[in-house]
Formats: sequence, structure tokens, C-alpha cells
Amino acid sequence: QAQLAESGGGLVQPGGSLRLSCTGVGLTLEYSSVGWFRQAPGKGRGREGVSCINNNGDFTHYADFAGGRFVVSRDNTKNTVYLQLNDLKPEDTAVYYCAASTGVVTTVQALCVNQFGINSWGEGTLVTVSS
Repeated sequence: QAQLAESGGGLVQPGGSLRLSCTGVGLTLEYSSVGWFRQAPGKGRGREGVSCINNNGDFTHYADFAGGRFVVSRDNTKNTVYLQLNDLKPEDTAVYYCAASTGVVTTVQALCVNQFGINSWGEGTLVTVSS
């Protein structure tokens, strides 16, 4: 069964940085648009879109809170999509998930805002921003 595996989460101080990775397991990501989503623990809200990238990296979308601080990229030779998190704030504390849309026509905006076309999710990686 195709899966996604996230890594790179951890504990970081405010203002710090982390790089998250999302690797396809049994899934070739070069044919997929991939999105990063997050869910804050205990908040009761669903997963919110953070950033999305199309299959060849030509198009990206960022949530308003992510622009200027987070950068999404991909290396299809490594079957991996990255999310660079910079200038982290305590409110960025959340479980970060990657998700893939494979074989579905979608835009990166629809993927991020409406989770349209997603057919694979990872298990998530926890990012904790605290002093």
C-alpha cells in the first residue's frame, strides 16, 4: 500500500528552524502534487493547509501564516518533498502531515485550501516550539 513518511519534527526554541521531509514509500511522488498540513494538539480544529507544491515544483501555494517564513520544495530524484520552517513561533506547534494527490487533476490552491484530490496521507511529525 502506498504510504508517505514524514520526518524532521522535534523541539525547537522560538525563532528557530526545522526542515521536514516527506518521502513516498511505494509511491512515486514525481506524479503527485503534495501538500503539508498541520493540526494543533488539543485545539479541536481540523488539519489546516500550510503549503502545497505541484508535481514538478512549478507551482506552490502558502497559507497566509506561512508566507515569508516557510518554504516548500521537492527533489523528485529522492522521491521527497521538503518543508523548511523558519522563524518558528509557539503557535506553530502542531503535528505536521504531508498528503499526496496522485492521478487527480487539482490546483495547489485547491489541494491546500480544500484538501481536494488527496488520496494518501502520512502519519505526521510533531513540531513543538517552546523555550
